Amino acid sequence: MASTVLNQRLETPVKRRTAVRPVKTTTDAVAILQRRFGSPESEAYMVEELERILIGNQIYDLRTQAGMTQAALARKVGTKAAEIDRLENADYEGHPLPMLRKIAALFGMRIELNFVPVAQEKNKTQK
Repeated sequence: MASTVLNQRLETPVKRRTAVRPVKTTTDAVAILQRRFGSPESEAYMVEELERILIGNQIYDLRTQAGMTQAALARKVGTKAAEIDRLENADYEGHPLPMLRKIAALFGMRIELNFVPVAQEKNKTQK
């Protein structure tokens, strides 16, 4: 009897689902990033990367708006062009505060640092 049931199942064609579920897609960059990098470690990494990019971009913008080359800026703050290149590069870690102060002073600016509670930071990003 068991073999008869088994044979019937083998001979009966299997009905397959032909309907394909639509894939939910979004063009919301924040939603995509949260889905891909939603872990706290990934979020911390992205914040650090953003900080590096912002610092490098600010140095680059100040320098180019003043019509200076990296070498000219380096001479004025007492370093080498390679150091300015590293400071402007988003991959560079460890922006030295004394050097950043020299660059800021050269352009008539100051550096402003703030310690912000993590809870406030998360609330701002969720809005």
